[in-house]
Amino acid sequence: MAEKNTANIGFEKQIWDAACVLWGHIPAAEYRKVIVGLIFLRYISSAFEKRYNELVAEGDGFEDEPDAYLMDNIFFVPEKARWSVVSAAAHTPEIGSVIDDAMRAIEDENKTLKNVLPKNYASPDLDKRVLGDVVDLFTNMDMTQTTDKHKDLLGTTYQYCIKQFAAYEGVKGGEFYTPESIVKTIVAILQPFENCRVYDPCCGSGGMFVQSADFVEAHSGKRDSISVYGQESNADTWKMAKINMA
Repeated sequence: MAEKNTANIGFEKQIWDAACVLWGHIPAAEYRKVIVGLIFLRYISSAFEKRYNELVAEGDGFEDEPDAYLMDNIFFVPEKARWSVVSAAAHTPEIGSVIDDAMRAIEDENKTLKNVLPKNYASPDLDKRVLGDVVDLFTNMDMTQTTDKHKDLLGTTYQYCIKQFAAYEGVKGGEFYTPESIVKTIVAILQPFENCRVYDPCCGSGGMFVQSADFVEAHSGKRDSISVYGQESNADTWKMAKINMA
């Protein structure tokens, strides 16, 4: 069992490098699912915990009301799906089942994610000792000082990892990721200003939608003022797009 490190490991490349402990333990395609799922779980749990503590401090008793979170575009995370529960089980034989149960609980609470989140963590092919080490790495991310300006730090990390997956998988990576420079160029030509609808018939993991929202924001608009529509033939890639949009 690896000794737990409590230092802040940082974001993006640091997370990628640290999480590469999975290399060699599972196939590359499965690796992508494992890491993307953990990034998402850690991300929504961090946002939930921050809002939960704010509601407790307000003292009105709304901390267990899902609507108190949804009004701020924050997922309500059931108790069994919170990162504190996952991290506590990191180095137990049941860690895979604990994560799978967390994913199911989130899907049950948030119907838009039904059948989207990965639930392959209890697979006998996934070394539970290594999985526990990866959970520790995500636990060590210090989200307590996250500000509104940087509230999408894990979202940024997600995008970075998707790009790395594509680079690692070579030509096949193009199935779910188009280089950011190309997408930015297309979006700049399309100019999706406020109240636009953006459609991508081969949306991959949703990069066009992310860049469109960033374009609107960069031109003093609100990123939630556009609507996005996409199609994707690969089921696993479609799930990544749904997670990305969430």
